[in-house]
Amino acid sequence: MLDVSIWGAFIGGLIVFFSPCVLPIVPFYISYMAGAGLAGLKEDGVIPSDIRRKALISALFFSLGIITVFVLLGAAAFSISQAFRSFQDEFRWFAGTIIFLMGLHFLGVFKIGFLDRQFQLNVGDTGKMDIVGSFLVGLAFAAGWTPCVGGVLTAVIMTASLESSAYRGLLLLFTFGVGLTLPFVLAAFFIKPFLRFAAQFRPYLGYVEKLMGLILIFFSILLVTGSISTIANWMLLVFPELFGV
Repeated sequence: MLDVSIWGAFIGGLIVFFSPCVLPIVPFYISYMAGAGLAGLKEDGVIPSDIRRKALISALFFSLGIITVFVLLGAAAFSISQAFRSFQDEFRWFAGTIIFLMGLHFLGVFKIGFLDRQFQLNVGDTGKMDIVGSFLVGLAFAAGWTPCVGGVLTAVIMTASLESSAYRGLLLLFTFGVGLTLPFVLAAFFIKPFLRFAAQFRPYLGYVEKLMGLILIFFSILLVTGSISTIANWMLLVFPELFGV
């Protein structure tokens, strides 16, 4: 049985993938990892199996690099939280305030400069991407994109840091990472359908950003009022089949 917080972390990762700071650059990453030009991937015809296989393997190790960074962030947050356990109420208010401000940023009420920063990748040489390189690019992606995905990531990290055990906290960050990177892997496998989808979905990116803002504000209120468990229990009662009850 998966509980509500695990589902929330996974869905949060999916939302981040479809956000304006991630989805638009995915085609370029797929091109880079496949060792092929983006124009060639868009042309009519069947993509050679070796290019598809290379893209898929690279995407898997790229995803592993991203998840590694997120899990390490979760471990650090949990350690800090445990060190200041006696100040947990203050910590929850501080976290709630930060998440609330990030929500206002994504709603466009005001802009926080570093949250709009994007990680730039030099794609001049597309022919030398190997397994180690894919993993390292994943590490760099996670580190460089942390401000951009910072709202949802902060919410998940704060939840993880308040968990009763390190295992639970790390599981939340791992699940968030899977939610964010699973679409990368699927996009690498279904290259051409994904490229068509990405082009058609572009007009809706702004709505995803607004949705992120609303979710963050709602979560910040739950966090500071200590109502997360109440909502979780309500969802378990209303949707028992969804959570295996």
